Amino acid sequence: MSTISTAPMTLSDATRARFAREVAKYPAEQKQSAVMACLAIVQQEQGWVSQEAELAVAEYLGMPPIAVHEVTTFYNMYNQQPVGRFKLNVCTNLPCALRDGESALQHVCSRLGVEPYGTTADGVFTVQPSECLGACADAPVMLLNDRQMLSFMSAERLDELIATLEAHAK
Repeated sequence: MSTISTAPMTLSDATRARFAREVAKYPAEQKQSAVMACLAIVQQEQGWVSQEAELAVAEYLGMPPIAVHEVTTFYNMYNQQPVGRFKLNVCTNLPCALRDGESALQHVCSRLGVEPYGTTADGVFTVQPSECLGACADAPVMLLNDRQMLSFMSAERLDELIATLEAHAK
């Protein structure tokens, strides 16, 4: 985190209601178990999880801010900075790396003119290496916007995907 903030963001009533629905799934003494769901809600609403959002989640769940930060930084599904409209996570874990995962990552970065973890100047794409996505037999694989798994991503298929997403971005 680049700056130190001591004030949590203000949660809207709608966000608090969504948090409450997640917390209700757990026994009262285990409400901190909803931390991942609350972080996902913040990210859905804002596009990323800021330090101020982490503090608000910690305050809401009654847990130390560092514990929330540890969750945010452990899982790469949480964006710790603003990302592009299309987030491309390319698996570079060993099984994918052995089947051109690293080449796929470099191809996407080269095609879009960014470094890993970079966002294109127009804000359309963010490219990230990813740990195992659990589809090793389909390598190289990638995850689009943390939701859609894409398999067998050859250079040709990557080019087709980028062209399709660029068309949707217009």
